[in-house]
Amino acid sequence: MFKEGDNLKNNRIFLSPPHMSGDEINYVIDAFDSNWIAPLGPHVDAFEKEVADYVNTKGALALSSGTAALHLALKLVGVKEEDVVFCSSLTFVGSANPILYLGAIPVFIDSELESWNMCPKSLKKAFVSMENKGQLPKAVIITNLYGQSADMDPLVNICKSYNVPIIEDAAESLGATYKNKASGTFGKFGVFSFNGNKIITTSGGGMLISDDVEALDKARFFATQSRDPAIHYEHSSIGYNYRLSNILAAIGRAQLNVIEKRIQERRNIYLKYYQELSNIKGITFMPEIKYGFSTRWLTTLTLDEKVTGIQSKNIINTLLKHNIEVRPVWKPMHLQPLFKQCEFFSNEEKNVSEHLFANGICLPSGSNLTAEEQTHVISCFLNTMPNSGM
Repeated sequence: MFKEGDNLKNNRIFLSPPHMSGDEINYVIDAFDSNWIAPLGPHVDAFEKEVADYVNTKGALALSSGTAALHLALKLVGVKEEDVVFCSSLTFVGSANPILYLGAIPVFIDSELESWNMCPKSLKKAFVSMENKGQLPKAVIITNLYGQSADMDPLVNICKSYNVPIIEDAAESLGATYKNKASGTFGKFGVFSFNGNKIITTSGGGMLISDDVEALDKARFFATQSRDPAIHYEHSSIGYNYRLSNILAAIGRAQLNVIEKRIQERRNIYLKYYQELSNIKGITFMPEIKYGFSTRWLTTLTLDEKVTGIQSKNIINTLLKHNIEVRPVWKPMHLQPLFKQCEFFSNEEKNVSEHLFANGICLPSGSNLTAEEQTHVISCFLNTMPNSGM
């Protein structure tokens, strides 16, 4: 049945694997030769400056993960036990776990179909409801999914009207823009991830960015075990071991050099999927938001079962059997057992995040996906469709 690409059947096609430029080894050798192996050094300093310059912000702090960056951002805006924090529901758990680290209370906000990101109407509904309870949030975490910014203008205006800071979880959207402004730069703090599946990687790591360089200095203090200035080890406040190593920062610098190429490669992959699959009735690709530029970190789509005659989970299971890594869209946080007691404010028209989870598919989108591999994925996808004639 699956004749095209039979030579690929024993080689797994990954969702979003690392893509090395070849220059990373030179940066790593430099780190070894200089003996800067610890979580500090010239490559860390340079990586922070280069990321800050790339997104046009005043400062950046290299950390061990995007989750660590979110944790410090929440701490910096003063989140404490029993405080409320609004958070996108359609996201990875790393967006929400740091709220629990501080003993705070997550309240989840639905998505909108136009961007798949936080819905302004749902956010406004949450503010009105929580204000009536006397529980305004200490912060709002807005996640930018799959390489795309949320519709930031209305979200920023709502938060400003309540004087509540925004923390922008741009872990999946480095390189994206909204009205020509970089994703991650709209809030008090922005967060990037350099996990192995991201558009550029340090194998593991993250970055906290802000125009408030004094706050970043405080975060740097927290991230190095809150060691007070003394010849001995003196600690008067709780700290964390969150700094990025000089070796990983070296990898990140080489990766950042090719980010624009990686973005274009992923956008080309999306375009090929769109050209081959968008004419099928019942299939809808994640839209590129008005005023926005998406990196298409992952190509994602939804299927209308009533029109296509097949459920998204059936396609996912079939492609997995053919050694093709595909995944559902994120399972919303308000559906997770960990957060079952938390409040959720849904979109007025429909529960968008649940709809996207139930019907969404993430296709292999790595910038090193070959034309032959993508053709194989498309062929396998089409062969699962009822009455495809293939």
